[in-house]
Amino acid sequence: MAKNILVLSGSPKKDGNTATLVDWLCQGARNSGAQCEVIQTAFLKYKTLGCTSCRACQKLAAYECVICDEAQPVLKKMAEADVIVMATPLYFFGPSAQLKIILDRMFSLYKWDNVAGTMVTPLKGKTLVVLASAFEDIGLDALAKPFELTATYTGMKFVSLLIANAGTSGHIADLADARNKAMTLGADIAQEKRT
Repeated sequence: MAKNILVLSGSPKKDGNTATLVDWLCQGARNSGAQCEVIQTAFLKYKTLGCTSCRACQKLAAYECVICDEAQPVLKKMAEADVIVMATPLYFFGPSAQLKIILDRMFSLYKWDNVAGTMVTPLKGKTLVVLASAFEDIGLDALAKPFELTATYTGMKFVSLLIANAGTSGHIADLADARNKAMTLGADIAQEKRT
């Protein structure tokens, strides 16, 4: 069965460096037999800008957010995917706000029992990939850290591809090494064994 890869692209530009990296990664994944769906998180319609901490999701049997907007089906797809790719430009040493909205709403994909000290999530055993670029060569390690910590906490495999010195929007297309790395990563995550 083909690997199901869900890419959440957090760039507000449809043709910038992040979009180019996503295209390359998906090309490598599809060439290796995976299914790759890309969702542009900057263009979804939200009722709220992030998690409202209502905790209503914790009372549901299902892993879903109670806020009915276009993030709801994205969260469901995250629970069903084999690999989740979070793609973003570097903005002030972190991911874009457009991607952070979805990251915060992931709260609904966890069930905590504070008395027993347990946590259960359908994300356990999946692969979380962070795909990011920056104009210069500082800040990408800071951007990747929350994703890495989330993966560790969740029991996910963590992989990152961080492209420094990518230049302004669109200039990454001139970096053959970045293209090769993104396509190779796409092929690798398409072929890795499920845990």
